[in-house]
Amino acid sequence: MFDLLVKRQSNLKNEILSGLTVALALVPEAVAFAFVAGVDPLVGLWAAFIMGFVTSIFGGRPGMISGATGAMAVVMTAFIILHGIEYMFAAVILCGIIQILCGILKLGKLVRLLPHPVTLGFVNGLAIVIGLAQFGQFKENHRLLYDRLTGNFQIAGDWISGIPLLTTLCLIVGTMLIIHYLPRFTKAVPGTLVAIMLMTAIVYFTPLESVTVQDFVDSQNQVAAEKTYKTKVFNEQKSELTLSELDAAGNALAAADMEIPPVESSRLAGRFQIPSIDWTPQSLMTILGLALTLAAVGLIESLMTLTLIDELTQTRGSSNRECVGQGAANIISGLFGAMGGCAMIGQSMINIRSGGRGRLSGICAAVFLLCFIIFPPLWQCIGLIPVPALVGVMFIVVIATFEWTSLRLWNKIPTSDFLVILLVSAMTVIFDLAIAVIAGVAVSSLVFAWKKSSRLNVDIIDNEDSRTYVLQGSFFFGAVSSFKNFFDPVNDPEHVVLEFQNCTVYDHSAVEAINAVAQSYRQQGKQLTIKHLKEECSQLIERADDVLELTVV
Repeated sequence: MFDLLVKRQSNLKNEILSGLTVALALVPEAVAFAFVAGVDPLVGLWAAFIMGFVTSIFGGRPGMISGATGAMAVVMTAFIILHGIEYMFAAVILCGIIQILCGILKLGKLVRLLPHPVTLGFVNGLAIVIGLAQFGQFKENHRLLYDRLTGNFQIAGDWISGIPLLTTLCLIVGTMLIIHYLPRFTKAVPGTLVAIMLMTAIVYFTPLESVTVQDFVDSQNQVAAEKTYKTKVFNEQKSELTLSELDAAGNALAAADMEIPPVESSRLAGRFQIPSIDWTPQSLMTILGLALTLAAVGLIESLMTLTLIDELTQTRGSSNRECVGQGAANIISGLFGAMGGCAMIGQSMINIRSGGRGRLSGICAAVFLLCFIIFPPLWQCIGLIPVPALVGVMFIVVIATFEWTSLRLWNKIPTSDFLVILLVSAMTVIFDLAIAVIAGVAVSSLVFAWKKSSRLNVDIIDNEDSRTYVLQGSFFFGAVSSFKNFFDPVNDPEHVVLEFQNCTVYDHSAVEAINAVAQSYRQQGKQLTIKHLKEECSQLIERADDVLELTVV
């Protein structure tokens, strides 16, 4: 198995070379996620630079890389279609404000409370998502198709075969072998950087043909522009079409060969400008939903990536500081016409594997990326990189990220924990990270409550004229039903004692259950006395004294 943590001293050379390696891997990712969101590639590239630069300086986890991410891009797509890109920029700014507030309120530390099965499921699910995303590079002849279920145009392609497929596989395998075996001979330079440069040289100086980064950007630009234009035309035609004519018109328009005018942007990415929206309460309500979703998705992915990097490097980052850093980066990103983002687990793994441990590696990655953006000769060099080499890099990340040991846990841990791992992994792939983590935490909490509720026990001690119920365990909402079944107000003696010396009362549901039992005894003309409540339990009852009728001694 591939070893993620290549032991390498943290020094200036390793930090700079690691930053260069990450920058090379960031380019196609940022471009691809920009197309997912339906915006210009420069919007994604500037987001990768701003997010990476600001979080590397002010974030709470040295060595972690942030940029434009697919998790946030997917959320933006429909919103941009409905409200336009300016409202998306405003939502990114509000998202940053929310994230900063989370850091100030110290909500970042809540990620430490996530159950370990949820973390394992997150890591495995994200590894699968990264891996599946790479198979999109095995397609060619991209074109538009009309999806009758959604009523929108989708980008489709044909699977490559024959010589192109063989060439692609050879480049991917060659990249992976270099990354795996080079550290055994030398650790002077990152194996990832050597692999990318060597594969680029092979494609450039030999007759081998492969899709390059420039080819990828050009083809995606063309099909994205076609999708934007035809979607606009189709929306104008819809009002004149009957429901039965929509599918035929959509299919015909998707296949139509028509001249696509260049896409005009209302602003330039990388230039400071307040988003052009009406800053009214109504506009704020429009962007609030997207901002909250982006903030939640961004923080969950960032903080869980931070936890993973902590474990891999055996160091500890600051989750609250990371919230503030992510928020500041998103605010600046929205003000400079970029799409925002969060931590990127794939690029963070590349950085760690290449020897990046400090803030300098992330800063260098962002600066190199900026140079690629603003200096055309450098962009031309980046454009020569074969996409299969970058796919090979990401496959290494997938193999190293996936927790293979979790596959052997099915009979070594509680069944419920293993099911949570599977649930979070599956939901990460099918839906998104935020939904998966929330579902995993909810299921884990319910399982915990169920198990705890079954551990409330009672011992009954009978005296001449009284009965004592000695409670043991934890008493909260999940144990209310069991608690009430312990008692027999009709047949019990005149004096009943509840002994709480070995029992802890946690919530109002438990207090109300005690009150209900006391009322049952009172209706039978019998006395119920509560003894030896712990201090915190007594305080809980004292606060609710106005609505309770209990005798506590």
